[in-house]
Amino acid sequence: MIHWCGTGLSSIPGLRRLIEAGHDVMVWNRTETKAREAVGDLTNRILAFAPEAVEAAVQPGDVVVSMLPADWHVPLAEIAIAKGAHFVSSSYIAPEMRALEDKARAAGVALVNEVGLDPGIDHLMAHDLVRAYRESEAFDAENALSFVSYCGGVPKQANAFRYKFSWAPVGVLKALRSPSRSIRHFSELEVSRPWEALGRYDAPLDPPESFEVYPNRDSLPFMAQYGFEPSWKVKEFVRGTLRLNGWAEAWKDVFETVETADDAALAKLAGELLEANAYEEGEPDRVVLCVSLKAEKDGVPVWHKTWVMDAWGDARGNAMGRLVSVPVSLAVEAVLNREIAPGVSAAPSDPKLVTRWLDEVQVLAQRLMRVDQL
Repeated sequence: MIHWCGTGLSSIPGLRRLIEAGHDVMVWNRTETKAREAVGDLTNRILAFAPEAVEAAVQPGDVVVSMLPADWHVPLAEIAIAKGAHFVSSSYIAPEMRALEDKARAAGVALVNEVGLDPGIDHLMAHDLVRAYRESEAFDAENALSFVSYCGGVPKQANAFRYKFSWAPVGVLKALRSPSRSIRHFSELEVSRPWEALGRYDAPLDPPESFEVYPNRDSLPFMAQYGFEPSWKVKEFVRGTLRLNGWAEAWKDVFETVETADDAALAKLAGELLEANAYEEGEPDRVVLCVSLKAEKDGVPVWHKTWVMDAWGDARGNAMGRLVSVPVSLAVEAVLNREIAPGVSAAPSDPKLVTRWLDEVQVLAQRLMRVDQL
């Protein structure tokens, strides 16, 4: 059985996909009535979320899915391990989750994380690019490599604020407080606030489009995750966030408040911003994701490919929801099929899974292609 916990905006398409495919799914949500509004037309197997109730219901071989706030992931993963069940989440692997590696392996269960949009689909693209580069005639351990991965949810119809909220506003604001580390011009770049490293990215869309971008969190550990060798010469490596041009100017006052606000003030600001900048009923959102790898020899590009995805809300619903939750549902199926090894892991690097999942993403996005930029 699949125990899907959380039926927020970014959960529904993947959850519905699993139910419609005939999987045995129990839906848990803190507000039972909201879950019934979301999937009640497909199932009546809906219960009010409580950790002790989930623990009592989980059986060996089940899969526990956490689409709840991040502080629930580790407790639910621990329940899964204790019951001999697996765990799936779209969120980043926290140190506390990583610490469960030995217990998960000993129990023979998979704790799969980072299988949403970003992190998630971006990982698949990165693995594909690194594999393709390694297999190309241009591969040379002496080449200088530049890797960039930029993702952003932006309004399809631009507003004065240059942004609309498709997920928790407090989370958006708190993310702006996170320091970041990346590599620029062969050197580490560390900033305490992301807007201190604001740059421009020219996305190879059709037609081409430029965006404001900034580094997100700590990019450096992902070099090893993507298969970069320690001896490779890395000129640039950054995983970051993409925003519409004019975003930084529109958010100037927000940056000032974020610097000094306590949690109460941040929550108040988040509420005000959401009220003024929420998506209207039926208004399309947009998600742009670009992942690029370039190799240079003596300063001359010899290999350069970029995965480009452009998706927006349509009759199926918002783009963000399907691009986060459908990959989660693919991970659930892969776990049930024993295609992911026990232990703590992120989105897979196995070429078969990468290809299969990207083929599924092709259906979710209006545009998805790997572009040769040489």
